Amino acid sequence: MKKRQKEIVEKAKDILAAGITAGNGPVSLACSFSMEDVAIIDIAHKAGLTLGVFAIDTGRLNEETCEVADALTERYRLKIDWYFPRHEDVELLERTRGLFSFRESLENRLDCCAIRKVEPLARALKGLSGWVTGMRREQSLTRSGLHAIERDELNGGILKINPLIDWSEAQLVAYSMENRLPQNRLYKQGYRSIGCA
Repeated sequence: MKKRQKEIVEKAKDILAAGITAGNGPVSLACSFSMEDVAIIDIAHKAGLTLGVFAIDTGRLNEETCEVADALTERYRLKIDWYFPRHEDVELLERTRGLFSFRESLENRLDCCAIRKVEPLARALKGLSGWVTGMRREQSLTRSGLHAIERDELNGGILKINPLIDWSEAQLVAYSMENRLPQNRLYKQGYRSIGCA
C-alpha cells in the first residue's frame, strides 16, 4: 500500500476511534452497502473497534445490495440490525399514489423517502450516542462543509462521525481493490451511488 494510502487509512481509523470514544456509548454505522460503508467495516474490523452496523431495508433494495450484505455477514461474522418502514405507511402510500409515485415529482419522492428512509433512520438512531456515515467531501458541494466528527442536531444532538471525509473516489476504489472487499455489482454497470432500485 502506498504511503499516502496508508496515511488516509490511519486517519480514518483515528477518526473512528476518537468518535467511538467521544460517543461514550453505543455507536453504529448506517450501512447502505456502498463502497464507503464496506471500507469502514473493514477498517473498524482490522482495528478491533467496537462498532455496530444497522441497515434500512426500504422494500426497494436492489438484489445486488442484498448480496453485499450477505457477503459482509459471512466475511466478518457481522451482525446487521435491520430496520424497515412501517408497513401501514407503505401500504397507504402505494394504495393512494401507486407503486411509482416517486417518479412523478420531487414532492412525491420526498414523501416516499420520509416513509421508507427517514422514519426508520430515526428509529435506528434512537438510543445511540453516535452514528458513522460514509460521507465524503468530494461527493458533492453540499458535503464540502462536513467535519470528521460533528453534532447531529437534526437527530437529537448525537455524534455524527465521517471517517472517510477526505478520501477521494480513487483512494476508495484502491482500498477496495487492495483489500478485495465485497463490492456491489451495480458499480460496474455505471451506478455512482447505491440506494433504492
